[in-house]
Amino acid sequence: MSTENPRTLAFDYEWEYSPRVSVLFGVFTLVAVMGWLVTVALTAIHFFAIPAIPADAPVQGSIEVITSQWAYVFGIPLATLGGFYYLTTIGLSLWWFDTRHPLIIKILTPITASGVVFSSYFVYLQLGVIGEICPFCMVSAGATVILFALELAILRKSTTPSLSNMVGDLGGVLGETNAPLILFPVLIGLVTLAGLFMVTLLPLPDPVPFV
Repeated sequence: MSTENPRTLAFDYEWEYSPRVSVLFGVFTLVAVMGWLVTVALTAIHFFAIPAIPADAPVQGSIEVITSQWAYVFGIPLATLGGFYYLTTIGLSLWWFDTRHPLIIKILTPITASGVVFSSYFVYLQLGVIGEICPFCMVSAGATVILFALELAILRKSTTPSLSNMVGDLGGVLGETNAPLILFPVLIGLVTLAGLFMVTLLPLPDPVPFV
């Protein structure tokens, strides 16, 4: 295993990564990007396709899932909230590539675990309550499971201090971070989601209802 340390800061602990950790993080990032693209597609459906469906029209399949009462939180589509989740994992992954600090791995553990918990509940709603399946939603659920599995694999391939030993160094790690490298891709993702919403506020012609 190879020892990894930040560029200039000295810490009172050491850590080691298997050479496979970089590969695992690369796959992690690709899966997170795929999940984000799925949430963008679902968000676009919410904003542009669903308004064209007459209120009294019968729906089934994936449309029944994404128009159900469980598909929104305070009026925000779950897909959009999922987009924020994936952007968070993408940003943290890029942060690890920039600093190689094990604190980021520890931060990712509860985040990816929570993704599996929420996705499991949504899959239960599809199969057990709504009785229909949304393929895009299932792809996103699969992505969250893969991200968590990759996180566990990264932990197994790493020798890292406990979170309590590292949390006090968060400020130092932030100081060593190349912020534009991380924030620029994340901001592009945020602007994309915001842009989809802003289009709905423009004075455009009413959507043509589906027959």
